[in-house]
Amino acid sequence: MIYHEKTGFPMGDPEKKIFSLNESFNKEEKEKFLKNSIFSVSGWRRVFAIDGNEESTNPEIGTLDKLMVAGAARLFAEFMVKTKKIQNPVITVGLDSRHTGPEIGIVIIRALLGYGCDVKYIFIASAPEIMSYTKTSEKIDGFMYVSASHNPIGHNGLKFGLRDGAVLGKTEAQPIIDKFLRCFFDEIWVNELIDSVNNVAPSQIKDIFGKVDIYKNEAMKQYASFTDLVITGIEDDSKRNKMLGTIKSKIQKIGIGVLAELNGSARAVSIDKPYLSDFSVNVTAINDKPRQIVHRIVPEGLSLDLARRELEKLFAQDTRYRFAYVPDCDGDRGNVVTISNNGKSNILEAQEVFALSTVSELSYLVYAGKLTYDNNGNPEQKVAVVVNDPTSGRIDRIAEAFGAEVFRAEVGEANVVSLAQKKQKEGYIVRILGEGSNGGNITFPSTVRDPINTIFAFIKMLVLRSEKDKPGLFEIWCSRSNQMDKFHPDAELFDIIATLPIYTTTSAFDDMAIVKIKTEDHAELKANYEHVFLKEWNENKNVLKIKLGVIDYQVVNYEGTETLIGMGSQFRTGAQKGGFKIIFLDKNNGHKAFIWMRGSGTEPVFRVLADVEGKKPDEEKYLLNWHISMIEKADMEEAR
Repeated sequence: MIYHEKTGFPMGDPEKKIFSLNESFNKEEKEKFLKNSIFSVSGWRRVFAIDGNEESTNPEIGTLDKLMVAGAARLFAEFMVKTKKIQNPVITVGLDSRHTGPEIGIVIIRALLGYGCDVKYIFIASAPEIMSYTKTSEKIDGFMYVSASHNPIGHNGLKFGLRDGAVLGKTEAQPIIDKFLRCFFDEIWVNELIDSVNNVAPSQIKDIFGKVDIYKNEAMKQYASFTDLVITGIEDDSKRNKMLGTIKSKIQKIGIGVLAELNGSARAVSIDKPYLSDFSVNVTAINDKPRQIVHRIVPEGLSLDLARRELEKLFAQDTRYRFAYVPDCDGDRGNVVTISNNGKSNILEAQEVFALSTVSELSYLVYAGKLTYDNNGNPEQKVAVVVNDPTSGRIDRIAEAFGAEVFRAEVGEANVVSLAQKKQKEGYIVRILGEGSNGGNITFPSTVRDPINTIFAFIKMLVLRSEKDKPGLFEIWCSRSNQMDKFHPDAELFDIIATLPIYTTTSAFDDMAIVKIKTEDHAELKANYEHVFLKEWNENKNVLKIKLGVIDYQVVNYEGTETLIGMGSQFRTGAQKGGFKIIFLDKNNGHKAFIWMRGSGTEPVFRVLADVEGKKPDEEKYLLNWHISMIEKADMEEAR
């Protein structure tokens, strides 16, 4: 067994064969295995811990787990060689901080080597780190990342990406999934794969393990440099350095403190503390050792309670501490706790985090001179924000203030990134994108959510203040949104948050956000739902008119990067598993609220959400309950 020197964690035994001789698997075992696994564009996931407990810290994985991992790596390598025409591709491999990561990692390394790939192994690294490393390195062709994101610690998974640093989109990812599901039952293919993995020389593995820290340091350096570019959005080196210097000097003048409650995530060994410190940010990091996991991984609700309490303690000692952040296990999203002048903390909803980031980055486009307006106040550039389908309507209101358009994709970061890239090719400036319903943001040219970018979106709002002849970010926002009565030059985060459009939105982690169903036929369920809705619309439209000023509705379906407007199966394709939304309209065709749903591809549940303009929790609950009741009725019709 070889151990990683800095963390002390085992990396694996190069001498040990991955598979026993004469391995055999029956069809029933494989079918059960696949049923308990998720294969999606966003990644392949399952409970990898050998004891099957999703909260397990057992580092061992089962034989079928190894076969799945080896098969995934083999097919990704084959895709690189045969589809992308890259001979001997160079693949970076990294892990989040889960206990099963090293066992999965060594299987990936062996499978890639067995197909003739070169491997750069960086061991534990955050998702933005491995993706930026791939994107900025001329000699790297793609990456495989081991993570189950926000899922419990016993889960794990696989993500694949190319040299653009983005996770594969649906058109490239789905054929790999489809081929794996066929090959998994092909005995000849399986046996050849096992031989290939087992026959990799131990010396090759030792060599890769011996270079981990070399590549890790290289990745960290390039990630920090890339983050400079993302924060400023400036390609020219001298101009970028000037803006970085401006931000740093203003931080020094005002004083900013940040609490990083890292919860044992991969960000514990990433750039966070040194990078923030280089900007003269006071950083206090807790639970900053990998696997020092003290609460549930998903950074929502109660998961931020520790950060809330610790931030209040820090603020009592040093009022420079403005906010705290908590990432998930792979460190690609981070939600935020803020604090007011009276020392009381506030956990921001995921949708609020994204909304504030959007205000900051659109204001920054104006501040940096990249978004300008004519004498009538109309934008002189095409600007867009790209989000997933359940992102709150508050983003539309923010975008309207800047003259920007909003485009929506089906849930899944790969879908959002793909749509943003499409819009950029059409001539749009897409500075910010992301899955507003899950928190965090993607800031161009990054292709993944990153808490560091969220932090700097907040910091820029605080420090890029108005000067003699140059309005700061908050003034730009207040002016564009007709809220100059709320502007003052020394605004704090709680002042800025108070100017956000007010919406009431179901949290993705609300107990009512998941509805259990009996059917697995999404097409039939949606058709039944539309039938139920048409009957109940007439019964409820007067209530909706009184409560929300609603007089009409619009049905929208989201599939990948496509938006299909209209009711009926003709506006859906394939298995019809995309997002489904009913938007409620006022007399001016304005969007007052929506209800949304999307079925799971692996279990009989639908994720649901209601979004209402204004501070209207009763109306949000009314819509959500009505929505759930219609799903249940549609499910009963299907069950019959």
